[in-house]
Amino acid sequence: MSPLPRRRVLASGFATVLAGIAGCSSAPTSGEDSGDRTPTTNPDPTDSGSSGNSELDDTRVAVERVASGFVSPIDFYAPAGTDRQFVVDQPGIIYEVTENGRRDEPYFDIRDRVVDLGGYSEQGLLGVAPHPDFAENGRLFVRYSAPRRDGTPQNYSHTFVLSEFTVDPTARTATPDEERTLLELPQPQSNHNAGAVGFGPDGYLYVGTGDGGAGGDSGTGHVEDWYDAVAGGNGQDVTENLLGSILRIDVDDEGETRPYGIPDDNPLVGSDGLDEQYAWGLRNPWRFSFDRRSNKTGDEGDWDLYVADVGQNRYEEVNRIEKGGNYGWNVREGMHCFGANDCPTTTPDDNSLVDPVIEYPHSGDGVSGIAVIGGYVVRGGSLPDLEGAYVFADWQANGRLFAADPSSGTTPWPPVEVSITGDTSPGSFVTAFGRDDGEIYLLTTNVGRVSGQTGELFRLTAP
Repeated sequence: MSPLPRRRVLASGFATVLAGIAGCSSAPTSGEDSGDRTPTTNPDPTDSGSSGNSELDDTRVAVERVASGFVSPIDFYAPAGTDRQFVVDQPGIIYEVTENGRRDEPYFDIRDRVVDLGGYSEQGLLGVAPHPDFAENGRLFVRYSAPRRDGTPQNYSHTFVLSEFTVDPTARTATPDEERTLLELPQPQSNHNAGAVGFGPDGYLYVGTGDGGAGGDSGTGHVEDWYDAVAGGNGQDVTENLLGSILRIDVDDEGETRPYGIPDDNPLVGSDGLDEQYAWGLRNPWRFSFDRRSNKTGDEGDWDLYVADVGQNRYEEVNRIEKGGNYGWNVREGMHCFGANDCPTTTPDDNSLVDPVIEYPHSGDGVSGIAVIGGYVVRGGSLPDLEGAYVFADWQANGRLFAADPSSGTTPWPPVEVSITGDTSPGSFVTAFGRDDGEIYLLTTNVGRVSGQTGELFRLTAP
């Protein structure tokens, strides 16, 4: 796929890229509304929030509390080849969890390298990915928000950092002494930081980046693009920055000019675009996951990558990522025009904008919310009624989860509500999901800000 043509009206000194957690302002999806949006020629948006799937209708789950005492738990990982589980807490700490709950002593602590947090914040320690061979090599890949470093303009918010730490994989506590910075990206705004990092079945590291913050993908730190209806568009740019994208790098190889390699088949290698780019047109991708379908072999193309992208004011979406795919922001919000009453469905070089596989509105009957939280496709584990369904949530959960069936036969897949029943209730706000050996985990808090110790980890079970 060739890169998008764009107007090169770039302010001097503009640097690259951003990443983040969920939404804008005081809540994950609030932000400046950049004009009226009307549906494209895609399916009726009123169908997006409806059920329409008898096999998933009335599905319920229960939760089992695993650990508590976190400030704002935003990631979970369980390294292959070990029997250990970890929760990532936004202020800058990783805790190990056991059958007895959260260990008191932090496993890993980089609070001294993370920006100061308080109140509602989309900054912090935002994602952790153990190397597939972590049990042997102790390589841990960490994504965090640092105070402005050299190269970040004074009027920018902070610096995006992706680092590799080498730790003792068997130690009760790990020291962050051996840090190797892989990527530093000046962040113009404090929000839309995305934050997820994870290894795909292909062995490459995938990194989610947001659009640069503020509202409408415009303002300080936003370049102009080919779409004239909105004065900005990092999501549609592939030549000047890595914002609004999914990146894909090879951490087992070191390039001549980078501390990592570039997979030869990344879509813009050899063309007018940034080599790290894997897919783009995203606003604020908050959590992604891989699904190796049971009827596939594991070769390239035998697995899916699902990315939840937080909307601005009206629609939330989940995308099934294709290499080189353009997911529409800021031409579209979900399947709907953004900033204009009519909008294209293709780029000027005739590449189609890819529709989301799940969409739901911010209001109305049925499934609705304000900030999508990406989850997982259920494969095995304790949820037989949800086998093969993609389970996800909204930040403002109110005691419910969502699910959609990839085999529903219609796109977007109709989402349904999944009620949480039983004597144990999770927190009011869902921040992330996790998975280990087929089991699905849920991370929540009772406050919509980085404070207190109401954060908890739950395992989803059959009711």
